[in-house]
Amino acid sequence: MKEKTRIAYFGGEPLAVPVLEELYLTGITPNLIVASPDKPVGRKQVMTPPPVKTWAESKNIDVYQPTSYKDEATRAYLESTKWDVFIVVAYNYILPQWLLDIPTHGVINMHPSMLPLLRGASPVRTAIMSDQREAIGVTIMQMDATMDTGPILDQMPLEIGDENWPTPGPDLDVALATMGGAMLADVLRDYLADTIIPQEQEHSMATYCGRLGKADSELILNPYKLPTSNQARLAWLKINAFMGIGDTWFRHADQRIKIKEAEFSMGKLRLITVVPEGKSAMSFDQWLTSLGPRVR
Repeated sequence: MKEKTRIAYFGGEPLAVPVLEELYLTGITPNLIVASPDKPVGRKQVMTPPPVKTWAESKNIDVYQPTSYKDEATRAYLESTKWDVFIVVAYNYILPQWLLDIPTHGVINMHPSMLPLLRGASPVRTAIMSDQREAIGVTIMQMDATMDTGPILDQMPLEIGDENWPTPGPDLDVALATMGGAMLADVLRDYLADTIIPQEQEHSMATYCGRLGKADSELILNPYKLPTSNQARLAWLKINAFMGIGDTWFRHADQRIKIKEAEFSMGKLRLITVVPEGKSAMSFDQWLTSLGPRVR
């Protein structure tokens, strides 16, 4: 890859920083990081930069944080510089055609699934929740005008043994980002040298996933009664899927009880630590005791 190759990197959480680290270790440093805007965080609503911005500033890389791609100022800014390629990783905006047309070599995306399986916004956590190990892997593709339908430049599954499944969401995020960053570095050099032939996806095999919200993370549990083996496994998959992105919860007496720690063994689910709404973390047994005698 030529020394003066100009790269803009559009990145979001939780994958953008680990991928950047892998690129940086191979000597690939973007000229610009495009990040989501700072946002208020915590009870005091302190304005906080996204991690990818913090990473960029630590490396003295310019950062741009547009709030809209319908804004002419955003378009003017990105078109004011000659770019060789854009890289997109977990970026939380749908990018318009005019942006895809800016770089000489187009736009490359790292998608954390075995496309065309699990096109969409939540492939990693959906794969865990729906027990789809066959969909877990990394695809490097050219971006086109529709979501996750572009031709494939490289693809690799992540093999996970029974003893490590389900993998907690944060661990799987890091594993896929690390693998994807190394793949992206190799692909980028060959792609810019025009030695890769893009392969069309098998569109008839496509599956999809949407954004996951609080309603998706609810478990239907009776705290006084152990779920059946099948119910327990489905709950355990969901608990792992939502780790680090809000956690799972169940409802009891019009109160949300968040699950912070649990374990699954011999077909049985055991809750260990919970956070009742408006209270501090406590053991599940302590919470049950606080309810008093069970009313039959």
